[in-house]
Amino acid sequence: MKRAAVTTNRVPASARAPLASMTGFARVAGSHGSWRFGWEVRSVNGKGLHLRLRLPPGFEVLEADVRTRTGQVLTRGSVSASLAASREGETGTVRVNQGALEALYRTVSESARRLGAPAPTLDALVAVKGMVEIAEADESEEERRALMSAVLSAFDRALAELGTMRAREGEALNSILSERLDAIAALLVRAERLPERGVEAIKARIAEQVRVLMEAATLDPDRLHQEAVLAVTKADVREELDRLGAHIAAARDLLHTGGPAGRRLDFLAQEFNREANTLCSKSNS
Repeated sequence: MKRAAVTTNRVPASARAPLASMTGFARVAGSHGSWRFGWEVRSVNGKGLHLRLRLPPGFEVLEADVRTRTGQVLTRGSVSASLAASREGETGTVRVNQGALEALYRTVSESARRLGAPAPTLDALVAVKGMVEIAEADESEEERRALMSAVLSAFDRALAELGTMRAREGEALNSILSERLDAIAALLVRAERLPERGVEAIKARIAEQVRVLMEAATLDPDRLHQEAVLAVTKADVREELDRLGAHIAAARDLLHTGGPAGRRLDFLAQEFNREANTLCSKSNS
């Protein structure tokens, strides 16, 4: 049987992307004027790209831009991004709903008088929702746009750090997988050279088995010949060795090409297992 030819679609070096992991973490802090903010971005394995986003009140306008920028940098992974922001050095404006407070005071006081209960206190009334509002210091539209731009720039830096961490882990995985492939390839060479795989060794072993059977019982020569041919066929592991060699070449090509390779490597791992099991079950050594 001829050795199966292995063909791979090579990607130009300029178009190759390094093998990357899907797990990583990044934290980036920034400031703009009186604002202090920080991003935390983390990712784990995922079948596709899924982003869970947490933004504080007033920053919801950033969601579309954040999702777009994430898709431009990452292709797979379950990603969580959260923004924390606070304003320092400037006090907000306190507004009291005077009319509602007075109306509530009169109503509650009248009810307390009829029931013989103590009159209401102001601290209890202002605790009612809607009686007091604290508004942030006013910002111009230009200042607001500048703040959002600074926050998005910080997010870009966080994405870059996340990508760097994923790339470093990808390099480590590439090294580990390459070592495993080298070990499999070395075992494949040893299997190729085993004396037990030689035709003469197989013939001698089968001849010995036939001699033992003939001494034990009288057998039909034609049936015995058929069984011998079948035994020789089962002893041939040429196809399994060829397939393992092809899988090694395909896996190395994936590692060399880089980019999204997890699913294809997972498929090849199953094929490695299948061929190795068949090889071991047919082995004469």
